[in-house]
Amino acid sequence: MKKITLYIITLLMVSCASIQRGEHWKNPEVTEFNPKNVLVVGVTPDFDARSNFEFVLVQELNKRNINAIQSTVVFEKLFQDATKTEADIEAKINTLLTEGFETVLVSAVKGVQENESRSGASPRFDYSLQRFLGGYLASRDDYFSQEDYKKYQVFYVETTIYRLQKDEEKSLVWLDSYNIINPENIAAMTDDYVKKIIKSMEKEKLIPKKKALQ
Repeated sequence: MKKITLYIITLLMVSCASIQRGEHWKNPEVTEFNPKNVLVVGVTPDFDARSNFEFVLVQELNKRNINAIQSTVVFEKLFQDATKTEADIEAKINTLLTEGFETVLVSAVKGVQENESRSGASPRFDYSLQRFLGGYLASRDDYFSQEDYKKYQVFYVETTIYRLQKDEEKSLVWLDSYNIINPENIAAMTDDYVKKIIKSMEKEKLIPKKKALQ
């Protein structure tokens, strides 16, 4: 029975997206943070996925009386070019003070890892992901045949909040990282990911909670 349960859990983990929170950090020097005008930036080669993520997150921030806008709207031509680097984006972000923005939220795909899981056991992860996902290195891989393995992808995504200040470098307010496992349905994954980001920001008191409808 135990083996059957483990097998089912393994299938679920590799057949649908799972979002695991990793490292997170809040600047201890930032005691008060009340964002009013926020630019939301998604960094990924997939323009449609980036635009959808920004739209969903902007809607959630707007519900909390925060004036948020998509970078794909502010920098439309720049963000239609998937070859633009983070340095190109940062150069544009540095001009935002003149546009009235004091906060920038950036969510970037930092890496993609190919992984495998085997029937009847927990998924195994490379050492670089071990501390984030609580996985382990399989020590007897040669015992199992190739058919026992299922391949899947793990996306390492990092979300950061920067506060823009005149005559000073932008300061990092908050960093939150996630591993998104096997994201086959991008739309559903985006909704779940945004919910986790919002929940984390509320917990850190970076944004207010959404007011209940009267």
